[in-house]
Amino acid sequence: MSDKRRAARVQGSWAKQLPKPSGPTGTLSNNNQTKNSNTTSVSWGFGPQKTSKAFEFHQPTKPVRVVPPEKVIEQAGDHEISHGPSGVSRLRLMPGFLPPEEADWMFSKLLAELPWSQKTNSNRQGGYQGLKSDAYEEPRLTCWYGELPYTYARSTMAANTQWHPLLVTLREAVEQVSGLSFNSLLCNLYRDGHDSIGWHSDDEASLGDKPTIASLSLGDTRVFSLRKQPPPEENGDYTYVERIRIPLAHGMLLLMEGATQDDWEHQVAKEYHDRGPRINLTFRTIYPEPEGHRPGTKMRFTAKQP
Repeated sequence: MSDKRRAARVQGSWAKQLPKPSGPTGTLSNNNQTKNSNTTSVSWGFGPQKTSKAFEFHQPTKPVRVVPPEKVIEQAGDHEISHGPSGVSRLRLMPGFLPPEEADWMFSKLLAELPWSQKTNSNRQGGYQGLKSDAYEEPRLTCWYGELPYTYARSTMAANTQWHPLLVTLREAVEQVSGLSFNSLLCNLYRDGHDSIGWHSDDEASLGDKPTIASLSLGDTRVFSLRKQPPPEENGDYTYVERIRIPLAHGMLLLMEGATQDDWEHQVAKEYHDRGPRINLTFRTIYPEPEGHRPGTKMRFTAKQP
């Protein structure tokens, strides 16, 4: 077998021969033309189309909800952040409450001389009603000053009347600008960006109705976040609530007033870049625990039923 015949047989085994046109060379039959013409018309919609049902637009049954943008507060002054449901919630921001030089040496002194320790708490499901206790260490250091003990997160800080002299000076300065008086102080030390405090409200019954919390920041800047409590119909879903972010800088004073602890939660979240230590002094007024309730009971659970 010649080389040309052998090559032709190999090629023929792979390639299928095209059908010969039935009409003259270079043209298609009328049947093929009609078929192709119909196909083109249907494909591009120029001719009659076979559709089972025309498109119909239906209005959504539920309104489209939009997540509100986070609001940033950095300017000094009074900021009313909501008017309900429990009343007016107000923030008073005072940047530069302490001059930088004074804030520097106060920060160094308090960092070195306060009795910092790591508090151990229990979660909401542990340690009562026969359930197994689930203890955890707070991701920050704390210390407490006040004539009464303070209980939160099912753990109690003992009364401590031995106020550091510098803390007494700072308390008097905060009382002067706020027009209020405070008898206790919770100190927080965030050692770096990994230290934090989760979402919560300072609404224990021992703090009274609609307490004012005065928060003084020393050290590195950390973001203080707030979120509105969702209404009952949201079933605890925080997706569409209002949110606020405040960068708390060295020497800045923030007062949370009115219904802020009733209608809002706040946190200092972890940050995954370099942060130096930060001290947060939270002045407050504490009262004896209400009779008949365990220490640390939230204010809303002490209301008398009609």
